[in-house]
Amino acid sequence: MTALNLGLVLLALLPSPQVAATFSIVAYDPEAKQWGVAVASRYLGVGAVVPFARANLGAVATQAQVNIELGPRALELLAKGKSAEEALKAALESDPGADYRQLALVDAQGRVAAHTGKRCVAWAGHKTGKNYSCQGNILAGEKVIEAMAKAFEQAQGPLAWRLMAALEAGEQAGGDKRGKQSAALLVVREGWGPNGRGDRYLDFRVDDHKEPIPELARILALRVRKPIRKD
Repeated sequence: MTALNLGLVLLALLPSPQVAATFSIVAYDPEAKQWGVAVASRYLGVGAVVPFARANLGAVATQAQVNIELGPRALELLAKGKSAEEALKAALESDPGADYRQLALVDAQGRVAAHTGKRCVAWAGHKTGKNYSCQGNILAGEKVIEAMAKAFEQAQGPLAWRLMAALEAGEQAGGDKRGKQSAALLVVREGWGPNGRGDRYLDFRVDDHKEPIPELARILALRVRKPIRKD
């Protein structure tokens, strides 16, 4: 076997870049002191790679050609006193593939920051608002993010259900243009983990399902009552 052929074989054995093409929202509820992330994608087990959160620090979504190390790294920077914008900048400075990444943060004060790399696959972008950021890539269009933001702002009740409202609106607006497969919800609050220990209040994942968002909502309703809309 020639050196060239050997090189091609070894290259083929390397893992291909994983693209977490997805739409997500990170948000903070100042009244409940909760931070959360909700995400949906045509990607197997998206909840294992996109959402990160820690009570009294913030919440992070890392996606597109995903660098899973950006989640813990961003939380580490927030723990050192960085603002969302400062943590975002510092995390991306250490990543040579920043142009392929999408990263969003909300910090302990509800300040938000988001980045959509110029090499993310279209449509890709983000929209920030008070205490939240919506972002996505390989979407049906900007309308997905706009619908998510509007739904979150208008929703009432617990943070978890407001996050779900954003996901549902994003899907109705077209969602991930490749289809749907998985969804996840992570909400943290100090002392609200199992038996009052830790901060992991809600951590639900639908890894592979024909209708992942409705299934995620069904699971959430087993734990948190869905609020009745007052139109």
